[in-house]
Amino acid sequence: MGDVTALFWDVGGVILSNGWDRAARADAAKKFGLDWEDFQDRHELASPAFETGQITLDTYLQRTVFYRKRAFTRDEFIAFIFAQSEEFPESRAVLSALAQTRKYLLATINNEPLELNVRRIEQFNLRREFEAFFSSCFVRIRKPDEAIYRLALEVTQRRADECLFIDDRALNLECARQMGMRTIHFENAAQLRQDLQANGVTVDGK
Repeated sequence: MGDVTALFWDVGGVILSNGWDRAARADAAKKFGLDWEDFQDRHELASPAFETGQITLDTYLQRTVFYRKRAFTRDEFIAFIFAQSEEFPESRAVLSALAQTRKYLLATINNEPLELNVRRIEQFNLRREFEAFFSSCFVRIRKPDEAIYRLALEVTQRRADECLFIDDRALNLECARQMGMRTIHFENAAQLRQDLQANGVTVDGK
C-alpha cells in the first residue's frame, strides 16, 4: 500500500455540527409546536430527494411543515435551521494544519441538502481547505452508496489505496473500505491526529 495522497472528509459530525439531524429536528418540533411523529415521518419521506438536490428547501418545508397554516413564518423556520450549525474548532485545526502542508488533496464526501450545504461552505469558509465538494446535493448520490466514493476517486484520479476517508458513522466507512480506501472512524480531534499519523499522514508539517 502506497502513501496517502488524498483525504476525503465527512463534514457534519466531524468538522461542523450536523446541520439538520434528528436532535435539531426534535428541537424544532418543540420550539414551533410541531407534532413530532408526523414531522419525522414527513422528513423521512422527503429527505432522500432533499439531500440529493431533487427538491429545494422550499419544497421540503412545504412537504414537512407548511402543508397547513402555521403560527410562524417560513423565514423563521429557515433561520432556525441555519442557526443549528457550529464549527468544531479542534478538528478544524487538524484540517487546517493538513491544508498548510500542501501535501494532500483535501475534499469532502458528505450528505447534505443544497441550501444548507452552500450556506455552511460560505459561513465557515470551507473552501479555505477543501479543493472539491462531493456533496450529495451536487452529485445526486448519497453515502453509503458505493457510487459516491467511486465518483470521488474518478474525478480526483486517485487510486482507492492512496485515499483516506474520515467519517463519524461506521456504515459510511464500511462502504469506503470495501472500495479499498483507508478509513478513520472520527471520535474526537486527538484520536483523529493519532489515527492520521498511524496512516503516515503528516500533521503540522512534521
